[in-house]
Amino acid sequence: MQYLQQILFVVLAALAVWIFARKVKMIRRNINLGRDEDLKDNPGARWRNMLLLAFGQKRMFDKPLVALLHFVVYAGFVIINVEILEIVLDGIFGTHRLFAPYLGGAYSFLINFFEVLAFLVLASCVVFLLRRNVTRVKRLNQQELNGWPRSDANFILSWEIVLMTLFLVMNAADKALQIKGSAHYAPTSDFWISGLITPLFANMSEGTLIPIERGAWWLHIAGIFFFLNYLPYSKHLHIILAFPNTYFARLKPQGQMVNMPEIQREVLYAMEPQSVPAEAAAEEGHKRFGAKDVPDLTWKNLLDAYTCTECGRCTQACPANQTGKLLSPRKIMMDTRDRMEAIGKNADANGGTFQDDGKTLLHDYITTEELWACTSCQACVQACPVLIDPLHIINQLKRYLALEESNQPAEWNGMYSNVENNFAPWKFSPDDRANWAVELNEQQRES
Repeated sequence: MQYLQQILFVVLAALAVWIFARKVKMIRRNINLGRDEDLKDNPGARWRNMLLLAFGQKRMFDKPLVALLHFVVYAGFVIINVEILEIVLDGIFGTHRLFAPYLGGAYSFLINFFEVLAFLVLASCVVFLLRRNVTRVKRLNQQELNGWPRSDANFILSWEIVLMTLFLVMNAADKALQIKGSAHYAPTSDFWISGLITPLFANMSEGTLIPIERGAWWLHIAGIFFFLNYLPYSKHLHIILAFPNTYFARLKPQGQMVNMPEIQREVLYAMEPQSVPAEAAAEEGHKRFGAKDVPDLTWKNLLDAYTCTECGRCTQACPANQTGKLLSPRKIMMDTRDRMEAIGKNADANGGTFQDDGKTLLHDYITTEELWACTSCQACVQACPVLIDPLHIINQLKRYLALEESNQPAEWNGMYSNVENNFAPWKFSPDDRANWAVELNEQQRES
């Protein structure tokens, strides 16, 4: 019977890892749909970003209480899962608490530490559920979260509560069996948290306690394997991707706009026709200014989209959204991820080659009204806890609208004409541009 359980466990673990690896490969393929972007400079600053923002969650602490609860859930869940290593080895070798004989008193401390974290994770998840569904925090209940996104968030929080409860019930039944002196249940720890509910099991027989302890053990590890494979389909993929996303974040000053080399070359060719290379005409038909669909974006834009946890801090900070306009930076990231997934599924259904589905990220997912509401104020970029940059995507889509479709607010056309003819946004010739200063000096002299 023991060997059968070991075989069942190994098969379950191998299947979970295989399914997870298969989905990770698809996500990697989708991210690689984007254009190349070199983001490997200054590794010291990148490691600092990752440690402070991904693990330390530095930007979360503008809201201290929420940040503390989130840190408990994030760090606590990660640290508790170190305990999974022992569970996995117990499942493979058919042992019980494999590390206890080797760690001695340190094992008792670790188990108690894990229990305290488990209780804090459980309590924090309850608070987060109440914030979403009872107090209904505005940024967590906006229109773009209707349907699956809201259900996903509630499911993940509920699932974490279940996993932590199973962990504590397993330990409580284990403690009850230790007290009874049952075989294979040697004394290991005081169990600071689960020990408080151990009296509930005091009057149960070994024949009842062992199935409870083993059932909680199996459900806990099966739940972890299920969570592992649910993660890539959920916004909670940020648990993993926050680390590479903060590492590969752009290190340029936040307000610095990125010029397009293609546009710079066009300006140069207009000013110095003699510098136009012979092959320029042949390249003309292959250029695309800005981005119309996912493959026109960079791989970092697509990594941003998968990393987004839909917390809504960017949308909450967006002045356009606050004044009732359609723009929501969170929705921009969600739409980009949805379009990326659609392209990936299309390719999978057609032997690995994308077949035109008549849709694009621009227009079919993100509207011009949303894009032109953006003032490029950088508030969304500053608000994101993991350095996601919605503005980079917005600007590339706006460039396509302006340069490829000539689709921009009519008021801008006069400005464009002035820039082209007068080298400035104002309708003054270059020779007359400084006249206002002359007039001002005259007025000052008269006064």
